[in-house]
Amino acid sequence: MMARNGTDIQIAFCGSAGDGTIAVGDILKQSMARAGYRVIAFDQYPAEIRGFGKCIARTRITSSQVYSMKHETDVLVSLDDSHATPHVAEVRQWGAVIYDNAPISRLAEGRHISGHVLPGQIPYGLAVREISERATGANRSRNMVALGYVAGLYGMPREAFHASIREKFRTKAAMVADTNVAAFDAGFEEGETAFRFDDVTLSGPPARKEKNPAVMMTGNAAVVQGCLDAGLDTYFGYPITPATTIMERLARELPARGARMLQTEDEISAVGATIGAGYTGARAATATSGPGLALMAEMIGLGVMAEVPAVIIVSQRGGPSTGMPTKTEQSDLNIAVFGGAGDAQRIVLAPTNVEGCWRCTGRAFEMAERYQTPVIVLLDLYLSNRYETVIFPARRNFPRDQGKSPGKRQKAGAFRRFELTDDGVSPRRLPGDPAGVHTITGLEHNEAGRPDDQMHAAMSEKRHRKLEQALEHPGITIQKRFGDTGKVDVGLLAWGSTFGEALEAMMLAREEGIRCAAMKVVMLSPLPLEPIAAFLDDCTEVLVPELNYEGQFANLVSGALGRPLNRLDQVPGTPMRVSDILDRVRALAGKRRRAA
Repeated sequence: MMARNGTDIQIAFCGSAGDGTIAVGDILKQSMARAGYRVIAFDQYPAEIRGFGKCIARTRITSSQVYSMKHETDVLVSLDDSHATPHVAEVRQWGAVIYDNAPISRLAEGRHISGHVLPGQIPYGLAVREISERATGANRSRNMVALGYVAGLYGMPREAFHASIREKFRTKAAMVADTNVAAFDAGFEEGETAFRFDDVTLSGPPARKEKNPAVMMTGNAAVVQGCLDAGLDTYFGYPITPATTIMERLARELPARGARMLQTEDEISAVGATIGAGYTGARAATATSGPGLALMAEMIGLGVMAEVPAVIIVSQRGGPSTGMPTKTEQSDLNIAVFGGAGDAQRIVLAPTNVEGCWRCTGRAFEMAERYQTPVIVLLDLYLSNRYETVIFPARRNFPRDQGKSPGKRQKAGAFRRFELTDDGVSPRRLPGDPAGVHTITGLEHNEAGRPDDQMHAAMSEKRHRKLEQALEHPGITIQKRFGDTGKVDVGLLAWGSTFGEALEAMMLAREEGIRCAAMKVVMLSPLPLEPIAAFLDDCTEVLVPELNYEGQFANLVSGALGRPLNRLDQVPGTPMRVSDILDRVRALAGKRRRAA
């Protein structure tokens, strides 16, 4: 989808680990966000140690809001031909391929990327290594020369890059920043004097209406901000890709705020400590990925049975088992919603963009306290590592709710911690309150908390009924419909990070004359069945795109509503392509028209 005022550029830097590929991607996106553009970016990197494996930094720069990465790249910059060559085919017609045309040694036939540029693509050769050596006396700044060339070639604001480079190296000696600026400027001067052949254009950024500043951040960084804005008291964590950066950031931020971060010996300890802290009234959280969530399942069940607030952030990756630690997937929905012994329903929120990571995290603490239950915030690697420009609201508070006071049924004597109330939410007292002494275990219990299997049916109904209120929780979008209203040819029902691709596919379909709508579902448990059913009623055909093999969300919806759904299930380890969704929409719309 093209940005409406003409600026929609996707630039990919491709190199080997150690080439500074991710670093120049960071500087590019920060600079363009600083200049006022909308930016969305996603980096791919290897699981191998430094010095091995491919790194790709993709950045999409637009003048209006977009929701996904493009499948085709406008500009490919090679920092390592062996890694970049396989991606030449991703460059669109009349797109640009930029490379070093003066390698240090003679290459075997077919090894240089210039021999793989396709007809219709525009090659730009640049003596990257030589320019770096002239500007800095070394070839270590090849990445900065290439970045400067791109900026000069397309008329990007030089000052914004200078500021981002100095910010990037602010913790190092001043000479490091000066050297990188010199390398950038040398490349910039080459770029601005080069003759342009491709059709990539960059117009000025739009005038901003928002008063609050735009912030460039990843989904994981937004989770951290949500934790901080919610007044997180204690975080317990164990490192696991792609959730580790949440713990690393909180380790820096929490002590300065008088809060605590503890790295535990494993995921079981982390979730156990989180539930223990929640029992004492602290706002507590942990973060993990699929393998860690599998280990946490038993303790999450304890949190459900004991009705203890806890927030668990889960960033999905390719599975099962160790699977693909640095590849994205949406295959932990089943364990997030159903994982554990017995009927252990918990709240599960799945944000669809970076701003949603912040909002869902903050509201998760509210929900955990108000409905006295564990809350899972379900991301994936694509969303955890994806950069977007985010504009936060002026007020960023998530009020605490330590629980309702005892009702009229409470009499002198034993405190009824699990009292059967009209809304299913029981009175709550924190440890140390002499009027709130009660028993709490993992066993089924009576209202006072004492083991009592005769109460199992009543308590099961209470634990499920109280969560229905979460569907009306204020300050968060539980579900939302976009696109054409009323009856449509094709409806797209999506969740998590894939919703961005679904939304752009819907917009393109509408431009082609297909009546199309899309619905995002943020709350996966409990499921908002009524609005989903109403959406399905309006759609002649419904397509559910998701990044897992089994169609887990389609199974969840179809099982709950008994409706047939078309599925687009993929496990490529990368984000879904808008073009794949659009092709299926076209086919379904054609099927509907043929039937008519």
